[in-house]
Amino acid sequence: MVQKNETDLDRFRLIQDVLKADKEELFQYLQELKDEALLAVLRNPALDENHLLTMLKRKGLGGEFAVSLYRSSHHLESYKVAFATACHPETPIHIAQTLFPRFYIFDLLKVCFIPGIAPDLRVLAERRIIQQLPTQPLGSKITLARRGTPAVIEALLMEGAPAVVEICLFNPRLREGAVHQFISSHHSTAETISMVARSDRWKHRPNIRLAILKNPRTPGVWFTLFLLALSSRAIKELLTVQRLTPAQKELLRKALRDRGAV
Repeated sequence: MVQKNETDLDRFRLIQDVLKADKEELFQYLQELKDEALLAVLRNPALDENHLLTMLKRKGLGGEFAVSLYRSSHHLESYKVAFATACHPETPIHIAQTLFPRFYIFDLLKVCFIPGIAPDLRVLAERRIIQQLPTQPLGSKITLARRGTPAVIEALLMEGAPAVVEICLFNPRLREGAVHQFISSHHSTAETISMVARSDRWKHRPNIRLAILKNPRTPGVWFTLFLLALSSRAIKELLTVQRLTPAQKELLRKALRDRGAV
């Protein structure tokens, strides 16, 4: 019992020292404190943004620290502190989520690439980025097309802006399914279809070629070129695609006549 009282007294004295520490002393404490003493730091009037950013680089803070920091809302008035809190691996997801609406779009993108970030947070960051895309200037969209996650790149591709589409097509994170969906959608145009058809990465893929051939907006030069590689059976199947233009269907019939496959 004596030992317990001595331990409690030591803990009490440490907390009092933490509460009264000046700025320099706080930096020394931040490297070692834990549990109650660590939480006591948040009540020290000398605590500032630099102290908090230093603390938030530590592992082993525990979820209770993030909860206490969140409740001390004046500490999170700092954008940097709020961002570091949301990105800390021990911050509970429900707290991180409430902070996300404050962040700039490129900081949200950083969240997506933090190693070990919770999948739910990554998805949330992607959704917020995608929600903000319509209001972003062209330069920002081009940068996002270069750096984005697959979901962000696909959303940009579906917007159909030629300058952005061109960048998306070069991004190694872009998936074939997204390109196929884009070509098959009303968002594609003769100009953007031509970009895909010229792309060394995409133009040789059978599914992409077929999607291009099924699009009524495909320029004749690409329609004729890709048609040459099709079997007569595939050409006959294409003739059943209702959305093709009369001119495209005539090219298909001509190809069959030339092969004697009518």
